[in-house]
Amino acid sequence: MNKKPNIILIFPDQHRGDIIGCMGDPVVITPNLDKLASEGVVFTQCFTNSPLCIPARATLMTGKYVSDHGIIDNNKEASSSSQSHVRNIRDAGYHTAVIGKTHLYVHGANSEWNHTNDKIDVLREWGFDYIHEITGPIASIINDSPYTDYLKEKGLLKTHRKYLRDYRAEWTRGETKPWKLPPSPLPSEDQLDSYTGQKAVEWIHNYNEDKPFYLQICFPGPHDPFDSTQEYRDMYKAEEMPVGILEKPKEPYPGNITFVLNWSGLDGITQSQNQLMKTFYYGKITLIDEWIGKIVKALEGEGLLDNTWIIYTSDHGEMLGDHMMSHKIVFYEGALRIPLIIKPPASAEGWQSKGLTDQIDITASLIDIACAKPLENCDGRSLIPQVLAGPKDPNAQQGKVAVFSQVLRYTMVRNEQFKLVVRSHNLKPVEFYDLKNDPNEVENRVNDPTLLQVRQQLIDNHINEVLNRPKND
Repeated sequence: MNKKPNIILIFPDQHRGDIIGCMGDPVVITPNLDKLASEGVVFTQCFTNSPLCIPARATLMTGKYVSDHGIIDNNKEASSSSQSHVRNIRDAGYHTAVIGKTHLYVHGANSEWNHTNDKIDVLREWGFDYIHEITGPIASIINDSPYTDYLKEKGLLKTHRKYLRDYRAEWTRGETKPWKLPPSPLPSEDQLDSYTGQKAVEWIHNYNEDKPFYLQICFPGPHDPFDSTQEYRDMYKAEEMPVGILEKPKEPYPGNITFVLNWSGLDGITQSQNQLMKTFYYGKITLIDEWIGKIVKALEGEGLLDNTWIIYTSDHGEMLGDHMMSHKIVFYEGALRIPLIIKPPASAEGWQSKGLTDQIDITASLIDIACAKPLENCDGRSLIPQVLAGPKDPNAQQGKVAVFSQVLRYTMVRNEQFKLVVRSHNLKPVEFYDLKNDPNEVENRVNDPTLLQVRQQLIDNHINEVLNRPKND
């Protein structure tokens, strides 16, 4: 038997951190995630280091903040020649594998490739031995992958692409409303997330290497469009869904908020429309949860479960109607908070840690489990000692003093009480919230003179440290 444990990172796209049963959501159906939580640790205050896909994923891979790796949007490919936790884990004796959507390079209309197989060498440079990569729904209109090959073989590709082209055409005309999106015409078993889950299950059953493995399972959902099938939408009743924070931000607000408000097209969304839209999103989460149950069952069936760490997290959240917005690229809690469940091989009684943590802590934790070479200049702290020590340990609730997140040309710092957003180039504050007294982030107090000293301390003590250090690979 391998002395080193196996590692599975389950990494869905755009799973908002509070929409899991174990996080207190009153209606979401996530029994398998809840079971993982009952046998491990839930970090309830985990935040993305960027509320956007490629920047967040580049941080997870490299252990660097956005201002250090330089990928501030989705229009630039992350550098596969930079340091990589996957490569370090591979070099520590692991067989490394990825199944699903990596999104470490440009997808969709602006991409310069046709099939995900064209990018295999890029993912090999990142450190993956086995690669089975697909795209998200919208990119699959243009970019081919093993998934579109599968649909073509089943005679479903034209149906799939027509549905998404119709959605895309409405979106281009500014007519799309997420609560009006018809259900996917594909059978549930042929959905992108089902395909990803099935390939992961097959991989586990077929694994016969002598090495321990590190497997990333990158579900494309629940990212928009919320194209759940009717079967999964019917599991929820719109009138029972939690209602979002429907107050629109007060002007003036920074350019990223202006962009997302216009992109979302949700101005004036009603409570019932918000609730109906949520049933579509929740349906995608429940489908993914079912496949998590099948993945755990496959591990158990192959005798691997008792020697495998399972980590569940996401790249960023989803606004889901809050503040009249969908998507991400803003620093409100809906887009910023991500789920984090860590289940060790030896299951124990589950507990929660409420200390602040973030994505680069996840990267450091993966390195720690594998006993791999640490990444250089990584501010991440491994959470594994905390997990193993248990809830009675004095450090069980310990977290970071502050966490950072960056996108476009904005930088955010958040501590237990305050959240500050500044323009990265001149440190001018543009958003400031007292989370203790205003948890819904309705009152932007950026111009409140009584809080000037607090804002300046956050800049001097935290933001300056991140933005002004040398940028070395």
